[in-house]
Amino acid sequence: MPTSPSLATGPVPASPPRAGRDRRADLLVVLAALALAVWVTSGLWRDPNVRTVTVNSSDQALFEWLLAFGGNALTHGENPLFTHLINVPDGVNLAVNTSITVYAVVFAPLTYLVGPPVTFLVILTLNLAATAIAWYWLLSRQFVRSRLAAAVGGLFIAYSPGMVSHANAHLNWTAGWLVPLLIWRLFALRRPGHWLRDGIVLGVLVAVAFSIAAEGLFFTALALGVFVAVWALHPARRAEARVALPNFLRGLAVTAVVAGALLAYPLWLHFAGPQRFHGTGFDPVIHSEDIAAFGAFPRRSLAGEAGLGTSLAPNPTEENSFFGIPLLLLTVLCFVTLWRRADPPRRATLWGLGVLAVVFTVLSWGPVAKFDGDRTDVPMPFDLLGHLPVVNAALPARLALVVAPVIGLLLAYTVDGLRTRPPRHRSTELAWALGFAVALAPLLPTPLLTSEREPIPRFVTAGTWRQYVSPGGVLTPVPVTVDIYPDGQRWQAYALAHRQGEFRIPAGFFLGPGGPDGRGRIGPVPRTFSALMDQAGRTGLVPIITDGTLREVRADLAYWKVEAVVLPDRVHGAKFDVDEEAVRRTATALLGEPQRVDDVWLWRVPPM
Repeated sequence: MPTSPSLATGPVPASPPRAGRDRRADLLVVLAALALAVWVTSGLWRDPNVRTVTVNSSDQALFEWLLAFGGNALTHGENPLFTHLINVPDGVNLAVNTSITVYAVVFAPLTYLVGPPVTFLVILTLNLAATAIAWYWLLSRQFVRSRLAAAVGGLFIAYSPGMVSHANAHLNWTAGWLVPLLIWRLFALRRPGHWLRDGIVLGVLVAVAFSIAAEGLFFTALALGVFVAVWALHPARRAEARVALPNFLRGLAVTAVVAGALLAYPLWLHFAGPQRFHGTGFDPVIHSEDIAAFGAFPRRSLAGEAGLGTSLAPNPTEENSFFGIPLLLLTVLCFVTLWRRADPPRRATLWGLGVLAVVFTVLSWGPVAKFDGDRTDVPMPFDLLGHLPVVNAALPARLALVVAPVIGLLLAYTVDGLRTRPPRHRSTELAWALGFAVALAPLLPTPLLTSEREPIPRFVTAGTWRQYVSPGGVLTPVPVTVDIYPDGQRWQAYALAHRQGEFRIPAGFFLGPGGPDGRGRIGPVPRTFSALMDQAGRTGLVPIITDGTLREVRADLAYWKVEAVVLPDRVHGAKFDVDEEAVRRTATALLGEPQRVDDVWLWRVPPM
């Protein structure tokens, strides 16, 4: 566990002028963090109800739905971790999905006041700013003396390429403010005489983190476990670790009891509840980090704007490393310089950070190595670990996210050393400043790409749907709702947030069972009706319809208990434009002539 200046040398009293400078520095960092957060999300702020993240509109729609559903569950006393509103009749286990329950509950008043899209944007923006502020606070109060050093480290971590990449609609991964709080409370367990209180606080924080970003919590726990083990086994720290171990273990035991009690039901749902699955719906070979990606530049950065960005990530939301060669070289230089200046106790900290970075870098390469887009046959350590329970549900590429805080800490330690012990020669100081500028300037983030998405039809916003669907009945848009056609959950989110009542939909965007070998998959296993609508929307061609096809379609609608099939004038396709006319002609061939209601085509389905 790293030792802060105060722990190593005793408190350093600050004179009133210094205290005033520190408060001004704190305020400047807060303003800078907020300004960068608004800058990155500025495209959405132009009109939150109309704009969407271009490269990941489906995830944005999902998180908006989760916010609306969670608020509705809170106000109606319903289960926030399992729902039958989507994927009828089987329902969805949200404990094995990213339910963001705490966010949904805390921001429920805002969701009801301004709607899910605005709430989504507020949380996304606050996530980025809070991550920078939390890391700055931890660094400045625990690990470094210089406010400038803490600012460099905190702002880099919060706006590192991985964080900016996940700002493409991932409310779970952008909640990076949880990590410094977990580190802070974990280190607090060393304090003698406070193990019970500190264990309770950490247990509550673990439960909150699980409800917002379970995968991120898992990665944080793994990283802290690796670091603490390496640190405690270092010869310079073994005696200190032995003294702190009893109190530390007592605190951890309390943490486990408190977190276990708070998470007993979510964990049961996750591992033994209905609609559970093992593994994930994503291929770990595809979702692993390319070795060359560590030295590449991200697309949403100054370097990317200059044409230096690459396509080495599986998709634009997963640029989890992408530090660039200059920053990698600077990081190595920082480590070597710190090592040469460090006493043995500080070397234990540096050794722990170095091992942590190497371990998570190698694990992020997934089951087999890839370099510059070419897959090799060289097996990697994750090929062995990836079959373990819980680990098999993680995407290896995201393990690279752990490396960014390590780099941020090394940058902060280096700046702190240069501030407390300036170089003898002015030229050396200027060389360091130039090195930081060359390494960090290309990574300055640029705003997320946004575009307009198709509006929610008046049929939904005016509440007209209630005339055609019984309370709690089933309505389906066409194409049927899945990740690439998120309209159904967007409509549902609007109805829930505006207290119009509930309608259910078949399918949906979620993780559930049905994948190969008992693994999970995205959405349900396709049925004939959904496959035909998807084919028409993608190709613009009406599929061949036979008597057998009609029987299968009637069986699908009866299975779902659909009362109304709805096609808006404009369908939002998350990955491609949808041919609405082909969808209308296909639905007509299957269901007969529709009626025009407000701004949608509607087919009423009689009970079967």
